[in-house]
Amino acid sequence: MFNIEIANAHCDVPCGIYDPISAQIAALSVIRMIDLMSALQKNDSLEYINTITRHISVKEEEAEKVKHEIRIIWGDFIKPPQIEQYPEIHTIVHNIMMLGSANRQHVSRDKAIELLEAVNKFAEIFWEIKGVEIKKVKANYLPNEEIVIPA
Repeated sequence: MFNIEIANAHCDVPCGIYDPISAQIAALSVIRMIDLMSALQKNDSLEYINTITRHISVKEEEAEKVKHEIRIIWGDFIKPPQIEQYPEIHTIVHNIMMLGSANRQHVSRDKAIELLEAVNKFAEIFWEIKGVEIKKVKANYLPNEEIVIPA
């Protein structure tokens, strides 16, 4: 049908348009959903069942979003020279993948904090690769946890 001998491809987005903030916001959302679930008064009402179900659904979606966003940066942006400079990057990414799954499976604020900390470590390396100074700040919204951003 089509007589195409050569196909050229490029990355998903224009080069250089990557930012770990999406993963950081998703990790914050996981923590927030756990906090909201913990604050609910358990009962048998449909309202409670609806609310807890929605919180669980969002928690799982956001944990998966963390994994997705980190996979994109790791797979599309991180190249062999950066891997040589930061050989721990594979372990950090693997840890994020495992913590993302753990946060989908469980309701543990400690695990959610670990996920955010791992994403922040990834963000530190990402911005260092880009030559951008960073600062650590408390997020301006609940759960007010610390994130790494460009200075």
